[in-house]
Amino acid sequence: MLAASLKPGPSLAAFSPSARRSPAPSVSFPFPARINQRRLLSAAATAEGTGVPASQGEASSTTTSYPPIDEAPLAQYGGADWEAARVEKEQGKTLTLPVLRANSGGLIVKFNSLQGFVPNPLLSPAHWCKDPKRPIQDVTKHLVGTSISVKVSEVNEEERKLVFSEKDASWSKYSSQIKIGDIYDGIVGSVFPYGAFVHLRFPDGLYHLSGLVHISEVSWDLVQDVQDFLNEGDAVKVLVISVDTAKSRIALSIRQLEEDPLLETLDKVIPLEADQSSDRIMSPSEVELLPGLDGICNELLQEDGITDVQFGRQALEKRVVSQDLELWLSSVPAKDNKFTLLARAGRQVQEVYLTTSLDQEAIKKAVQRVLGRVP
Repeated sequence: MLAASLKPGPSLAAFSPSARRSPAPSVSFPFPARINQRRLLSAAATAEGTGVPASQGEASSTTTSYPPIDEAPLAQYGGADWEAARVEKEQGKTLTLPVLRANSGGLIVKFNSLQGFVPNPLLSPAHWCKDPKRPIQDVTKHLVGTSISVKVSEVNEEERKLVFSEKDASWSKYSSQIKIGDIYDGIVGSVFPYGAFVHLRFPDGLYHLSGLVHISEVSWDLVQDVQDFLNEGDAVKVLVISVDTAKSRIALSIRQLEEDPLLETLDKVIPLEADQSSDRIMSPSEVELLPGLDGICNELLQEDGITDVQFGRQALEKRVVSQDLELWLSSVPAKDNKFTLLARAGRQVQEVYLTTSLDQEAIKKAVQRVLGRVP
């Protein structure tokens, strides 16, 4: 959680009438003599907005240090207002607060008698997306004098930390509009080894929410470095594949908007020779099987309902989808109870024909069982 570390202000009780009249130099004060001492802002938050699964590309927590604030301490007096801030946080209310100042770390806003902090990472992406080439500090200074919608993110009266999040307020307002299967225009934000965050453009033309495109959803090609495919500021089109309302996370895909030819037909990657037919059966002596495929086929023959396994065409793809052996069930319609599996590893593609009484769903489950047994 991002937070500003704040110094307490002087207590009025320290200035008793007798103390003000007495010139004695021995008067002591129960507070630091230098109340406007600068303090560093510390931040600990996800790199972008709402976050994505380690297993699914979740944003990991990082710690960021901001420059000192050239202002007086933000949150000062007002015990009742600290309690009010705690209540607002517990109730999750959206507040509209005026922006007093901007600095390199974020915005300073006014909450009753207190001043709080909105760190740059907790601002709505709508500001940066207006001009992605401009530093966020140039954008935020134009927000001074306006009001923004925020939620209370952290309240710590003892440490004088009062932090607000504009992203949380945006999530509450706009997340209900996000549906699985929706397609959005987006702008790439931060790029990490595990994926890239994309800011989503809503019908009003603004970018209110962000989601994660995990490295596995960037392209059908083998992706070893996300920056080979996506960079900050790129315009992309994305598909919503999951929405986690409890964790305020949106998972996106770019590759699922692109057709994988192997899921439609092999004719694009395995062109037929003049003397070939699309269902040509090849003898084992003609086929140099992909490593591990022979064992998988023997295991498939042990599954109830599968009576025969034969090999079809082989080819090399133009791109590498995975270095590991993968099995795909082609969407090519079954003919004479014969289904087509597609084995692929690296650039190699191999057709495998199953003769079976099973339907497509039962075949998928059988293949999953076999892959679970074969090391």
